Amino acid sequence: MSRAALLVLADGRFPAGGHAHSGGAEAAVKAGRITDAASLENFCRGRLHTAGLVSAALAAAAALGIDPVTLDSAADARTPSPALRVAARRLGRQLMRAARATWPSTELDALAREFPKGAHQPVVLGMAARAAGLAPDDAAYCSVYESVSGPATATVRLLSLDPFDATAVLARLAPELDRIAHQAAGAARQALDDGVDMLPAASAPLLEISAEAHAAWPVRLFAS
Repeated sequence: MSRAALLVLADGRFPAGGHAHSGGAEAAVKAGRITDAASLENFCRGRLHTAGLVSAALAAAAALGIDPVTLDSAADARTPSPALRVAARRLGRQLMRAARATWPSTELDALAREFPKGAHQPVVLGMAARAAGLAPDDAAYCSVYESVSGPATATVRLLSLDPFDATAVLARLAPELDRIAHQAAGAARQALDDGVDMLPAASAPLLEISAEAHAAWPVRLFAS
């Protein structure tokens, strides 16, 4: 197993389409919930413990080899917002293209045929990690990092926030990233034995509501 593959997969320059999405930060900025580094940290922490945990567990489960079609249904059930489902599948489709070009895999090919319009991004992420020879814990780490790095990067653009301050937010959250990744990987292992109902289903109603409002904006900088 090449641990350097994890760096490739988690690199913000990996062409997976994440740069076009804010993880809810754009709507939060407009609503005045993110105004500076401190409020960005609060937003990222809330996202990490809800949507971040759910996504990381799905990714770890896919990396473990749990049926991705079943996991995609589980992701749908954990995503009430139609706008977020659309965004997750768009991101999954783009990530699939990048992953198949980078780590050719019959499993990725089969998933692409099953979901021509895109599977949920965390499921594809876990399958990409599996194709790269990474462990479920690696997939969880990649997912939790994405859950906070996306909003942090977007906020730099949205508020002209000092990028040093945004990076410091990510550094302060690092111990919590460790805990959530560990929790997500543990839940995935339990799901391997007891079924996908064991995966976390933490809710973030404000993210869901804001996503629906954001999708209706006539002009926006980010797709979600």
